[in-house]
Amino acid sequence: MNNAVDAFPIHVSQADLDDLARRLECTRWPDAETVKDGSQGPQLERIRALVDHWRTVYDWRGTEALLNSWGSSRTVIDGLGFHFLHIRSPEPNATPLLMTHGWPGSILEFRDVIAPLTQPQAHGGSASDAFHLVIPSLPGFGFSDKPTEPGWGVGRTALAFTELMQRLGYGDRWMAQGGDWGAAVTTALAHMRPPGLAGIHLNMVMFHPTGKEIEQATPQEQRMLDDAKRYDQEYSGYMKLQCTRPQSLAFALADSPVGLASWLYALFQDASDTGGQPERVIALDHLIDDVMLYWLPNAGPSSARFYWEGAREIAKGMPTGPVPLPAGVSMFPGEQVRLSHRWAGSRFADLRFFGEAERGGHFAAMENPAAFVEHVRATFRAMA
Repeated sequence: MNNAVDAFPIHVSQADLDDLARRLECTRWPDAETVKDGSQGPQLERIRALVDHWRTVYDWRGTEALLNSWGSSRTVIDGLGFHFLHIRSPEPNATPLLMTHGWPGSILEFRDVIAPLTQPQAHGGSASDAFHLVIPSLPGFGFSDKPTEPGWGVGRTALAFTELMQRLGYGDRWMAQGGDWGAAVTTALAHMRPPGLAGIHLNMVMFHPTGKEIEQATPQEQRMLDDAKRYDQEYSGYMKLQCTRPQSLAFALADSPVGLASWLYALFQDASDTGGQPERVIALDHLIDDVMLYWLPNAGPSSARFYWEGAREIAKGMPTGPVPLPAGVSMFPGEQVRLSHRWAGSRFADLRFFGEAERGGHFAAMENPAAFVEHVRATFRAMA
């Protein structure tokens, strides 16, 4: 059994970058939307601006060097190769923290919180707030391997990430954090209660309100219900397609960088706290970095299939009952699926922290990294 953890310096061939440049140059554009907003999806003008920046300004090599500076590594678990960042804090007593991204995010979701979490004394914290960070790409995402058989969903991923933490020597005591699919994996870990996992933090909670909660909703909770309903009716088409027929989309995502970019951009537009203009809050280079982690390894199709796997897990039945481990929850106002402190109380057996940020949305660590760091610190201070 090969348990090796190897350095994995990323170096994309120039031929691949040249191919991308050619494809961008030769884009066949659609006609413009027939409305004056984003209600039909990403607007032609915005995607044209993104692609123009991509073609003429954006520099992948700088991002590549940044990823390599953060301990880019690889190991094989359960027959699948996982790419991950491993950033050790200079503080010897730092707490190991597993951070899991979602879709259409990536390991670069956490770029602006890495320094504050690993070097807290330089960023308004104390030495006891320090973390050693482990940030893996989900199976079929980024530079992790693509599954060639069904079964790589939330549960199997959680088991693999448990093994990853053990393999890195963090089995005695560690924490986990996640949003989107990362929240699902992190919640599954809490239900599994693997050795050493002492607590979790979520910036999204996957839940369904009960009939009683709907009937007795406060005005604030009713706004949450209304937002969730709007998400389901107006914004969730991507999810329904990827849960049911991901391969029908796969050919476009693999062949067209602009098609891939617009598909990913749509959720940044709809689920961020930016008034439908993610570039107002998230640097355009960072949005393109995220697209590149899908385009370069051709991970658009395989990442979409993670939804297909997740839908089948839900149909079979996921763990129920309150999350048993100590937990913290952050709610950001632009997140489409939110719950109140009152609703959270019945879903977590030991809720140590509940925070509501003043701004930010689904991509919390990208949109409001200061609040994200503050909430993560507060959660795990409460578990010290």
